[in-house]
Amino acid sequence: MHDDLAFRRRIDDHLHRLVDEEEAELLRLSSELRPLCDQLRSSLTRGKRMRAAFLYWGWRAAGQPDCDGVIRAAAAMELVHAAACTHDDIIDDSLMRHGVPTAHAAFSETGAARWGGSGGSSGSGDGSGAVARTLVVRQHRSAALAMMLGDLLMGYAAQVFATCGLPGAYVARTVPLWSTLLRETVAGEFLEVLRTGTDVPEVAESLEVARYKTAKYTVERPLHMGATLGGAPRQVMTAFTAYGLPLGEAFQLRDDLIGTFGDPAETGKSNLDDLRDRKPTALLATTLALLEPHDRALLDKTLDSPALDESGAALVRRLMDGCGARRRVEDMISDRVATARGALDSVALPMDVRTALAALATSATARTL
Repeated sequence: MHDDLAFRRRIDDHLHRLVDEEEAELLRLSSELRPLCDQLRSSLTRGKRMRAAFLYWGWRAAGQPDCDGVIRAAAAMELVHAAACTHDDIIDDSLMRHGVPTAHAAFSETGAARWGGSGGSSGSGDGSGAVARTLVVRQHRSAALAMMLGDLLMGYAAQVFATCGLPGAYVARTVPLWSTLLRETVAGEFLEVLRTGTDVPEVAESLEVARYKTAKYTVERPLHMGATLGGAPRQVMTAFTAYGLPLGEAFQLRDDLIGTFGDPAETGKSNLDDLRDRKPTALLATTLALLEPHDRALLDKTLDSPALDESGAALVRRLMDGCGARRRVEDMISDRVATARGALDSVALPMDVRTALAALATSATARTL
């Protein structure tokens, strides 16, 4: 029987050892790299380790045994995720994740003394302008530092995977999948940036962003990575696509609901960011498709406000609830989870693998965090 908590501890142990080793190497280069070390550790401290779990069960689906090598390979997926989150937080200018400052927000605070304070007058007669310029410099430099952290995390992912201890021939056959994973993730992020803040696209276009930005690298590709490492047959790979894509979309749809309706005290992040940025989520696209013209005009006016606050967000949530968009997205999640579960019946899998993947389908989508 798979113990989820024990699995996460094994992944955490590998990640913590990596941080300890790399911190020593970085500080040997310069003591001024301490903030980088702190954020490296912070970025890997928390997580459900879901992507690692999907790689692990892809490996086991190939009939391979539990071993330390696959745990290390699975830990590489969490480094990919940490890199993606770091870059995503910069793009969205999100200041909190898991209840702690994001990397660029933390770098801004640690660099305040070096780059200038956050307020006060310069006494030059142009104090407000000087303060504004100082803030711009801080934001730019903290974003640059966080971007480098994200790049470093992605580099560590490749290093950890390549040295996981599994046979070299096993590792080599995953190289095309690494390229595919990175291409798809960047494509999804790129499309989201292009479509953010503009007229909300059709639901199908919103789901396209979700599919490439999140669904594939969260579920489908980790499963494929593990199955390819283990030498699984083609029919297993096909079944994992049929399972992974709808489940990954359901995961993102749940994330969209949490991002708008979640309690920041529970989620550890703002429930205003998606609305302020007018993110092209399926939730917003569905809302606009269902609203009557006068309510749609009210929604547009509210979202167009440059200073959207909690009262404005509460109005948007009422409109989303009232037109049935929230319920529609819940139905989309349920339909996709059912499709994913059904895909597991299309191929012969070891019982422990089938049980674990069914459980992951629930934990990935029936969550509040």
